[in-house]
Amino acid sequence: MSSVMENLQVKKYEDLLVHNGLKRTGARIQVLEILSNRNSATSQPYLETVVGKEIDRVTLYRILKAFEEKGIIHKVIDNQGTANYAICSGACSAHHHDDGHVHFNCSTCLRVYCLDEVKIPTLKMPKGFEIGQVNLIVSGICQDCNSSN
Repeated sequence: MSSVMENLQVKKYEDLLVHNGLKRTGARIQVLEILSNRNSATSQPYLETVVGKEIDRVTLYRILKAFEEKGIIHKVIDNQGTANYAICSGACSAHHHDDGHVHFNCSTCLRVYCLDEVKIPTLKMPKGFEIGQVNLIVSGICQDCNSSN
């Protein structure tokens, strides 16, 4: 990636942090860059491997928690019980997550994909029940693994 493009991306991440009332730190920008450049949700263990010793585990956990609270990312638990994180749509905020899409967990490569084009239908709840969060995970074989066979 060219230097100009990298600077534009960093500026975009800095603006996102400022917009959400977060300090512009190198660690936060690095995590945003990693999450933004992947085509599947990313687990904390994977993030720990990528950032190495640059960001300690506690700091990484705090960054992910702050991003989730601000509506920058959303968390998806995969079939192995591991938390995975993906960038939210622009419609999310600190007070409202609008991630009403299906998540797909590949049983071969174990990656979790956000299927933004596959919407979760609106649920009508019985009286007295209030929805806090809806998460629909579909398991199967992803496009990449399917084409490998």
